[in-house]
Amino acid sequence: MQYFRHAMTIAAALWALWALSACAVVPLGVPAIGVNGDWDALGLQAAPESRLDLSSYLQDESWRQVIGQEFEKDYFLKLESFLAQERTAGHTYFPANNLIFNAFNQTPFDHVKVVILGQDPYPTPGNAMGLSFSVNDGVKVPASLANIYKELNSDLGLPIPTTGNLTPWARQGVLLLNTTLTVRAGAPGSHQKQGWETFTDTVIRDISAQRSGVVFLLWGKFAQSKASLIDTSKNHILMANHPSPLSASKGFFGSRPFSKTNALLQQEGQTPIDWRLP
Repeated sequence: MQYFRHAMTIAAALWALWALSACAVVPLGVPAIGVNGDWDALGLQAAPESRLDLSSYLQDESWRQVIGQEFEKDYFLKLESFLAQERTAGHTYFPANNLIFNAFNQTPFDHVKVVILGQDPYPTPGNAMGLSFSVNDGVKVPASLANIYKELNSDLGLPIPTTGNLTPWARQGVLLLNTTLTVRAGAPGSHQKQGWETFTDTVIRDISAQRSGVVFLLWGKFAQSKASLIDTSKNHILMANHPSPLSASKGFFGSRPFSKTNALLQQEGQTPIDWRLP
């Protein structure tokens, strides 16, 4: 009988150990790591994100006053769900969440003097930084930006910059705005028609309606399709071909966008942009 009770005790202990391991219980405050890295402090796997909350990454208060209501609209909630689904599916997208609104955080609404429209971020790791045409320091200057620099040199006689980082322009009032603010790694155009265009169209309209004397640089047919959003009775549009190697020689080179922009700003009584870069 004593042997039987001893065997039962051992069996009960083994069952308890199995149950504990199956539940994956860990002490409070000690994070556990699951297959996707999404486990809580109790060791229970967290449910996949249903959507991201991007609004916290727009830090500039002047822009929050102008476009903050967009974050509550149905199209933007669907956009956040789409980005969460991208992450759940294991897709990387650029730029990082904290740089998605970099253009807005670098150029407050009340400081916008010039808008340079791009299409979507660079899909190459390490390139996209939330400013149209711009790349991080240390990254090879992309072909379109190299052509922009050639025109800068031809137009103003400035030396060809050694960096592709356009942050100094942004801090002077040049809003470097992509019309789509994210892209899946290695897949140009992959985040188009998911809601970003509705958001950035609103941005363009709000600048046009609430500001005056702003110079919009529309390079290429896609950017030029946004001209209808701009009130030209109180703002300015300068159009040219896209600086891509495929089209720069067909109307971008020789367009002199930098000197023309500064002439228009001076005409409006504003300080011209210092286009020099390191």
